[in-house]
Amino acid sequence: MARLFGTDGVRGEANVTLLPEMAYRLGRAATLYFGRESDEQPLILIGRDTRISGEMFASALTAGICSAGGRAMLAGVIPTPAIAYLARRHKAKAGIVISASHNPFHDNGIKFFGGDGYKLPDAVEDELEAIVHQLEQDDNLARPSGDKIGHIEYRTDLLNQYIEFVLSTCKERFDGMSVVLDCANGAAYEVMPRVLRELGAKVKVIHALPNGVNINDHCGSTHLESLQRAVLENHADFGIAHDGDADRCLCVDEKGQVIDGDHILVMCAQDMIKKGTLPYNTVVTTVMANIGFHKAIKAAGGRAEVTQVGDRYVLENMLKNGYKIGGEQSGHIIFTDFSTTGDGPITALQVLSSLKRSGRKASDLTNLMTTYPQLLVNVKVATKDGWEENEAIKAAIAAGEQELGSDGRILVRPSGTEPLIRVMAEGPDQAQLDTICHRIADVVKKEQG
Repeated sequence: MARLFGTDGVRGEANVTLLPEMAYRLGRAATLYFGRESDEQPLILIGRDTRISGEMFASALTAGICSAGGRAMLAGVIPTPAIAYLARRHKAKAGIVISASHNPFHDNGIKFFGGDGYKLPDAVEDELEAIVHQLEQDDNLARPSGDKIGHIEYRTDLLNQYIEFVLSTCKERFDGMSVVLDCANGAAYEVMPRVLRELGAKVKVIHALPNGVNINDHCGSTHLESLQRAVLENHADFGIAHDGDADRCLCVDEKGQVIDGDHILVMCAQDMIKKGTLPYNTVVTTVMANIGFHKAIKAAGGRAEVTQVGDRYVLENMLKNGYKIGGEQSGHIIFTDFSTTGDGPITALQVLSSLKRSGRKASDLTNLMTTYPQLLVNVKVATKDGWEENEAIKAAIAAGEQELGSDGRILVRPSGTEPLIRVMAEGPDQAQLDTICHRIADVVKKEQG
């Protein structure tokens, strides 16, 4: 049986492969698991992004929590990192976010944070999954009655609490700075305009009119074209883009050039090295980081530690070794001084603060790092199982590596959330990368369906 939890919660197409019945059982399972520690009704905080299916899943989760005797605190539409923060602040046993992040609106997901604000370890997810399977066999397990039935709190003040927290992490003001903000028609649409204006920035907001089906639709951190155009048309100093649940942040300089997660890490790490606030002068990144990132960090006097893809692995390394900044090229950036997870609004403020302290234009900071050509091809497959041992795929990868030599690299890995195998090649020649990458992708498609 396939594992219920992927790399970032339970995901699927809403009402097709991810059903409200599953959300209901996950609510019951979470209440049973987190309620073991005491006789008190466990408090579980729930937030969601702007997808049309979010209310349906919130209702199902809430019914599951109450039916098992828990307290559900509903925060409404709110960024993912807000739930991590608020779970700690309100001493909840867990936080649940209903979101599929950067995916299209028809997908949704259910992901958990512990009461400490951190994503759940694999072992805890496995225990939740075991309870879900138990409930599938016997749904009469733990049915309190009378005054033991759980209840619901609808909290309209939680968003303001998160906004106050985000503002508290920033010591700079941005008076006179012109910023274009792309909210992806997602969970940042109310938070970020308020935060930036409170700090004095002149803000032009785009894609902040969510209607349930336009989240991430040709906007946000995965579609930066409209932000680039808006920055140039408005002669802005800077552009900021979030994804649907606002745990990511990518940026654009005044020339319309993309500032991805690698560039953000370089900018902020260099600023921290200058201030003497970067422990061991070390940044944590993943195997997807561009070759140019490693060269830029070294030139700034720092070093990088590399983990497998996934912000949970970046954070695990940071906590183990006492590092303060880490993240992914995709814009998941973690500042452990402030947050327990990737936080798009906090990342945006830290980048703007670095820019303000430098006294330079954003493009000057962009040029701290030279991005080597990198090509990523997503191959839709029938199964991700067994690809590592497939001789044809191994031979295609080896041939590509030999052709690139020491000037480049190839990385093939399965997606943790979708039926895809990702083929990435990096090196100095874009045309060569295109040939190599698609040659490997064709073999993967043939072998894995």
